[in-house]
Amino acid sequence: MNRVEGKLAGDGLKVAIVTSRFNEFITDRLTEGAVQALVRHGVDEANITSVATPGCLEIPLVVKKLIDKGGNHAVIALGAVIRGATPHFEYVAAESAKGLASISLSSGVPVINGILTTDSIEQAVERAGSKGGNKGASSAAAAVEMASLIDQIGS
Repeated sequence: MNRVEGKLAGDGLKVAIVTSRFNEFITDRLTEGAVQALVRHGVDEANITSVATPGCLEIPLVVKKLIDKGGNHAVIALGAVIRGATPHFEYVAAESAKGLASISLSSGVPVINGILTTDSIEQAVERAGSKGGNKGASSAAAAVEMASLIDQIGS
């Protein structure tokens, strides 16, 4: 059996991070975690592009534009959708996830969905660098691994 796996070696990779400014006190920490993890895995900081959107629903369009422009080996989407008293949470979480998955499948470029969907602010804080780790950092590791895997598989 020949098993193919991605490697956590980011040398030569170009990665874009698209982050929602909504819930910025959370998303700033996610972005910081992603950048630190990318650099730790060998991505040159000069090869990291960070783009901010107003909210999570705007992320898929910006991701698509970055992919259409070319040059990125992976794109990381970061945001924080926190449940409230209205069904808005479900719409934002579902539509942003569907958009990102569709772009990744149609483009062949890894799009990592690091958008938090939590029931409370406390849960979001836990996933942005406290006891739950940093979802930005784990999303960055997944981006490096997937870029490597896609490169190994070829077109």
